[in-house]
Amino acid sequence: MYGRSCTCLLAFSILMLSPALVRGQSGRVRLAPNLELPLRGDVDRPPAADFRRRLPIAPPGTIGLPVIARAAGTIFSGTVTSIARRPATSAQVVETVAITFHIDNAIRGTIPGENLTISQWIGLWSGGQRYRIGERVLLFLYPPSKLGLTSCVAGGMGRFTIDPWGRVLLSAHHLSAFREDPVLGGRSRIRFSDFALAVRRASGEE
Repeated sequence: MYGRSCTCLLAFSILMLSPALVRGQSGRVRLAPNLELPLRGDVDRPPAADFRRRLPIAPPGTIGLPVIARAAGTIFSGTVTSIARRPATSAQVVETVAITFHIDNAIRGTIPGENLTISQWIGLWSGGQRYRIGERVLLFLYPPSKLGLTSCVAGGMGRFTIDPWGRVLLSAHHLSAFREDPVLGGRSRIRFSDFALAVRRASGEE
């Protein structure tokens, strides 16, 4: 009798403990070590062949004017007149932003007085490379990619602000990078004509 009671109590204890054991095991379940989920950045990243940097973004002071000038397909100063977001389509596989400039002065690839519209990958806009209507800038732009997209050479190094008097303003990064240039060295603001001369000399055009 005593033996049968022990057996019943043991069976009852096992039944009571089973759910707890199952819960404990489920809390320790792990994914297979080789399983990798795509990150958000990988999903939104554009085709590498068309958006690969043509010039690496190096620390300020290591990219001189000759490198930036020779990498650019278009160099101009202008005023932003319109900005439009364009969704991805069958013809254009990534979302883009179209920015239109009225060209005030041109150094390469465009004509003063015309309107120029460029297409930029939306990821660059989201990353901080933005414009606003009425803004006056001087840009060094890469030649368009296979998808017709472009961006500033070396990121912020290929972009300058134009002041109300039409002078080119150099940031602290620009001053560091161009300190050895015989025309730009040490000058935080410069007339466009002098800046254009420095670019042509750096490009080997004069």
